[in-house]
Amino acid sequence: MSQLLSMFNSVGSAQFSQMITQVAPYFGTINATMQTLRPGHAEATMPFRREVTNHIGTVHAIAMCNMAELVGGTMTDASIPAGARWIPKAMSVEYLAKAKTDLRAVADGSGVDWAVGGDVVVPVDVFDTNGVRVFTARITMDVKLAG
Repeated sequence: MSQLLSMFNSVGSAQFSQMITQVAPYFGTINATMQTLRPGHAEATMPFRREVTNHIGTVHAIAMCNMAELVGGTMTDASIPAGARWIPKAMSVEYLAKAKTDLRAVADGSGVDWAVGGDVVVPVDVFDTNGVRVFTARITMDVKLAG
């Protein structure tokens, strides 16, 4: 089991969300809470706060990218085989609607073959509180298998 998944299962959502900012401090800028983490799936929520807004009063694009990398990365870590390593290599994003509420990011790796190394594309969708998909990302993870 990955260290991150073990940590999430041991300490729970709220404490894990604080601890992950010690591993990657930039995640602390969005004040996200990891809600779910298991192999092939991760979800986090982010409150709508002035600190993450842009000049038109909507959630800033980079805040949503940060949120996508948080759920995509932790889900990748929980999903890859023991001894494997990963690092984000690329991200393509689409801004689909103005984000004016709290947000929920979902990384769904159920369609990913985690036993294969190399470039692995992790899909992430971000929804507002009305269930509207406001942002989508495809994060290419460079997965190095053990051995």
